[in-house]
Amino acid sequence: MILASLGQAAFVWDIASDVIVWSDHVGAVFPDVPLPQLCNGTEFGKLIEPDRKVRSEVMWQAAPLHGDGGTPYRIEYGVRTHAGAPLIWVEETGCWFAGPDGRPSRAQGILRINNERHARDEQLLELSRHDPLTGELNRTHLLATLAEVIEESQRFRFSCAFMLIGIDHLARINDAFGFDVADGVVLEIAQRIRARLRGADTLGRFSGNKFGLILKSCTMDDMTVAAERFLAAVRDDVVPTKSGPVAVTATIGAVSIPRHARSVEEAINRAHETLEAAKRRRIGSFSTWRPNVERDAQRKVNIRVTDEIVTALNERRIVTAFEPVVHAQTREPAFYECLVRMQQDDGRAILAPDIVPVAERLGLIRLVDHRILELVVAELASAPGVTLSLNISPETTMDPDWWASIESMMRAHSGVAERLIVEITETVEIQDIDDLRGFVTRLKDLGSRIAIDDFGAGHTSFRNLRKLGVDIVKIDGAFVQKLARSADDRAFVQTLVELARRLQIKTVAEWVQDEESVALLRDWGCDYIQGRLIGLASIDRPWAEIGETALPAAG
Repeated sequence: MILASLGQAAFVWDIASDVIVWSDHVGAVFPDVPLPQLCNGTEFGKLIEPDRKVRSEVMWQAAPLHGDGGTPYRIEYGVRTHAGAPLIWVEETGCWFAGPDGRPSRAQGILRINNERHARDEQLLELSRHDPLTGELNRTHLLATLAEVIEESQRFRFSCAFMLIGIDHLARINDAFGFDVADGVVLEIAQRIRARLRGADTLGRFSGNKFGLILKSCTMDDMTVAAERFLAAVRDDVVPTKSGPVAVTATIGAVSIPRHARSVEEAINRAHETLEAAKRRRIGSFSTWRPNVERDAQRKVNIRVTDEIVTALNERRIVTAFEPVVHAQTREPAFYECLVRMQQDDGRAILAPDIVPVAERLGLIRLVDHRILELVVAELASAPGVTLSLNISPETTMDPDWWASIESMMRAHSGVAERLIVEITETVEIQDIDDLRGFVTRLKDLGSRIAIDDFGAGHTSFRNLRKLGVDIVKIDGAFVQKLARSADDRAFVQTLVELARRLQIKTVAEWVQDEESVALLRDWGCDYIQGRLIGLASIDRPWAEIGETALPAAG
């Protein structure tokens, strides 16, 4: 009675005769199973799922232990009394005894109903497969399903599609309303997409603001129709939240399988690439990946140049070239701008315009900036009368390692900081003006000056110049090189010079080509000029001979 109340029953199974003898009240444990079926091993095995032979097979998997204790075993299986009945999960623990021939002759043990534990295991398995917020497949199992679909599509020759659906501006919703509201938006969008899927389609959460969608038996035309259905589901109705209704759009990038993606990596990369391109072109749109010769060629160039930059850094072939910046009134040298050059094995040098954009795009600019800093500080330490400027990207201003390097170098070389000008490239958007202002303030506290390079070609306003407290503005050469022939350029440059002078900021005109432009700049009050007319950059030091302690320009 105690065993029965615990959902357990003891048994002895004579394997030779296939007779099972149960403890009393076994009927309370298996109320729907006729006793004759319980008392016969073969008949009882017919109730077992998924493998009817699991009880007998476990006894053949281990060598028998002779003695009074027998050989222990433990198994789990399901018992179903008839096709419409629920599955009862059972844990059987016992030991079996071998006969004279070494074969199992008798088993005894206890059966325990284990539905709750099995339900917990199933729940944990379910949680491991699904995203806890939306209930859709998580990334791991979404990609596992994608791998299976790609294999099937190649084997059975049918077309599928993989889509990445990105919720637009989810970060703004986070900032404006909080993460709980943003989570509500994600959940609502998942439900709207789920409501518009076909039975064989698969939906999963790819990342915080992206869903992955696998559409089976989907042609290119079908893909376009389906994408518009999903986009309309997101944008046509506002999303109700506890903070009020929120208008949401989504952008979709897709790739055809196996036509344009024959592996999980290709499918993800190409769908993601297409999604980002669609966002740049128009938020809330759909785009599908197509072969592009120019893009593939550029990618090969990126790979080659990346390898060249890293190799050149390791081999100390990143060097500096010095371009003079002179006083507009006297033509006397004011300072020299240090430009990046990459020396090749054949002696030729790759110029900064061919290095810096690729380095910025591929995340290598910090490494380049670190190396140029080392070279510039070494030059300043070797030439006490020289002032040099170096360019860094806004990304580098956020690099704590770069800041630690410059601080340690300034401490090691007294008097160098006052002769260093740091130029921040203006063509790259400054993401956080307050962080950049902190960087500028720390540099100026060391004694260095700050310049904004290529001013007029990017995103920096005069308000930000005043907020940053920069010392020098370098006017982008595109407005200077045709100064003598363009009335628009003359008006623009003259206005910049006048505004800078009112803010007590020095100005440098880049790309000066002719004497007529010099005269105009001088009359307007431009402080410094630089360009072809003054002198081009050279890896040879243009100032007086330097002592023996100087590092060579090639590093």
